[in-house]
Amino acid sequence: MNKELIINSSADGVEIALLEDKKLVELHFEKGQNNFAVGDLYLGKVKKLMPGLNAAFVDVGYEKDAFLHYTDLSPYFRSLMKFSKLSLEGNTNWGNDFGKFKNEAEILKSGKITEVVNHKPEILVQVLKEPISNKGPRLSCEISLPGRFVVMTPFNDVVAISRKIHSADERKRLQRTVEAIKPKNFGVIVRTAAEGKNTAELHNDVMELTKMWQNIQDNLKGSKAPKLIMGEQDKTTSILRDLLSESFQKVVVNDKKMHAETKEYISRIAPEKEEIVSFHNGGTNVFDQYGVTKQVKASFGKTVNLSSGAYLIIEHTEALHVIDVNSGTRSAEMGQEQNALVTNLEAAEEIARQMRLRDLGGIIIIDFIDMKLPNNKKALHEAVEKFMSTDRARHTVLPVSKFGLMQITRQRLRPELNISTAEICPTCKGTGKIGPSILLADDIEKDLKYLINQGHRQLALHVHPIMSAYLTKGNFFNSIQWKWYWKHKVKVKIVTDNNSPITEYHFYDRRTDDIIKL
Repeated sequence: MNKELIINSSADGVEIALLEDKKLVELHFEKGQNNFAVGDLYLGKVKKLMPGLNAAFVDVGYEKDAFLHYTDLSPYFRSLMKFSKLSLEGNTNWGNDFGKFKNEAEILKSGKITEVVNHKPEILVQVLKEPISNKGPRLSCEISLPGRFVVMTPFNDVVAISRKIHSADERKRLQRTVEAIKPKNFGVIVRTAAEGKNTAELHNDVMELTKMWQNIQDNLKGSKAPKLIMGEQDKTTSILRDLLSESFQKVVVNDKKMHAETKEYISRIAPEKEEIVSFHNGGTNVFDQYGVTKQVKASFGKTVNLSSGAYLIIEHTEALHVIDVNSGTRSAEMGQEQNALVTNLEAAEEIARQMRLRDLGGIIIIDFIDMKLPNNKKALHEAVEKFMSTDRARHTVLPVSKFGLMQITRQRLRPELNISTAEICPTCKGTGKIGPSILLADDIEKDLKYLINQGHRQLALHVHPIMSAYLTKGNFFNSIQWKWYWKHKVKVKIVTDNNSPITEYHFYDRRTDDIIKL
């Protein structure tokens, strides 16, 4: 799988597109200061204890108080409180050797927050979920510092290995290596990317995170809550940190400063991949150049069309997301059951992509086309799990129910990405809206394919003059009209209609001159 990262920097912020085999799978936005992002560390002040919820509301500077549940306090909460208090006072007699810090006793898993959090202390917290809707951020006291190969967790000495590393010998090697190089009082979670890496690479990663912890300690000195102690890396570097692998083929940036920063970051974490970073200096928009704009227009909105003629309807409610799978104009020559399976498998791949692209979270209900055979339902369930295996968000996929519904839960860390794909209609001067015009030629070809399948061979296409020029531009053998002929073996006559709105088109039977209704 070839991965590409396309970065478009503008006055409004930074847009980041992740492509896998040229297909858009993730889209991220950074606008100005991205405060209260997942991973940010804040010095907060407890404002209110809620015994009934076994939680506390914490002021971290957001307009609404953040939420901290007892289960997110961390077993090492007392050690964190002691560390925060001493760092605020500047009384860090352990110096740069955090191993001299003496941990406190762990808190009970089933305890009460009122027994652990006394009065209204200042507390070091990490953003677990960004503010969503009318809710403030959700916080955690289980501090984690992510690197490229490992994640470090202060106040414990446990080494854990990613379950995705299956080789027993490799797991033992990584366990021995990390236990030998990690500092005292730090736990380490070894990431999947560490598989096959040598001791020097792992040691450099650990040392970078140790320096980060030292900076946190220094930033705490003399601080007053609420205050940002350390922000998560920007989206570009965090994506590269988490995803950079041999399959990454290209990173394209259209901003000179960001290009230099990205190249410097990659040269530091993976010198052998430095040459994949390139600067886009063309006259066209970088997203247009690499087909991102067109994919955004085609992928967002209520209806998502599939290449076979099937389509998805995606609806969002306060409680959950609902996705309906429809066969549309797909041919049913294989029989109803087999056609349903093929359509569902195609839809499953697109749904897995849509969840990553839109960052859908919470409960997702999918209404697949009904199938009767248990083996087909099992195949669909396995396919969904396979297509979602590359999803970084934690998720659970349940088998298809007797009602033909599949239930999925997906980790919700930030608001859903919602992009309007409608454009102001150039014909009615903004009084109505139409679908994205960039996809008009694709829509015409889908209808053409459908009419050919229905037996129509003598076709005339009536379109606006601008659309006519677009379909016939260039010499005849390079035009879209000629490509349709070679692809579908049917010659379509293009008729210019000056009275037609720019986004409307109609097919006519050339023999009878009658309009063909779709």
